[in-house]
Amino acid sequence: MKENQTWATEFLLLGFSLTPQTQILLFGLFSLFYAFTLLGNGVILGLICLDSKLHTPMYFFLAHLAIVDISYASNNVPKMLANLLNEKTISFAPCIMQTFLYMAFAHAECLLLVMMSYDRFVAICHPLQYSIIMSWRVCTALAVASWVCGSLLALVHVALILRLPFCGPHEINHFFCEILSVLKLICADTRLNQVVIFAASVFILVGPLCLVLVSYSRILVAILRIQSGDGRRKAFSTCSSHLCVVGLFFGSAIVMYMAPKSRHPEEQQKILSLFYSLFNPMLNPLIYSLRNAEVKGALKRVLWKQRSI
Repeated sequence: MKENQTWATEFLLLGFSLTPQTQILLFGLFSLFYAFTLLGNGVILGLICLDSKLHTPMYFFLAHLAIVDISYASNNVPKMLANLLNEKTISFAPCIMQTFLYMAFAHAECLLLVMMSYDRFVAICHPLQYSIIMSWRVCTALAVASWVCGSLLALVHVALILRLPFCGPHEINHFFCEILSVLKLICADTRLNQVVIFAASVFILVGPLCLVLVSYSRILVAILRIQSGDGRRKAFSTCSSHLCVVGLFFGSAIVMYMAPKSRHPEEQQKILSLFYSLFNPMLNPLIYSLRNAEVKGALKRVLWKQRSI
């Protein structure tokens, strides 16, 4: 019994409680969404690489955001699709790895969105110093810091989980190894884990959101001072795209962690996690392509080059 509590070899992902017909329908629908996620973010990455006019700090960070979205979706969605086909088991090591990657990509996205808001703040509020402040060396350092900080925070969470014993029956009430669902299987005091999760949420969610709001309040004031109508429109276009992405990401996070608990909090958590894992990564490239004239222009130039060849 003691050995059973200290080491788990396999978990059962309960997933969604649905009829077989609904599961097949959702499998087809979510597979389509996942394909759109890969295609949309792949197109954004390709355009940034191929079009020299997009070789700027803003699109450098956008490329990293696209990589995070592809990675984030690829970490969670394939297992969810397998779960809908009743392949519900997952081994211990892949489960812990999935938890680590899920948190690392989520943390990295939070920090990248802050870097993008800072880039827009410098571009609009300090345009004459922009090339000096946002040099390629600085941009690279900021991007690396986002990835490293996100990975280190995720590593802390996983290390705190691995020190504790697991109790049977090893059933995770989720469609992937989400950290809060995994913690419910631990038969020991998890108060330290909960405190660290709360502290990390303040650092990685509340802190970045405050910085983003401060940056955009300053940006809004600067935009209203722009005399040129075209300049004002261009500034609003690029910033509104970023604000839509920020609103989707942080909005769903706030609802997930601050909404009142329903009678079925696990089901609510699954739906919100679905929004994180599938809908956000799919919508981000659509927002940037539909609301950003530079991206649409780059797409036209790349397609024109292909036709000329």
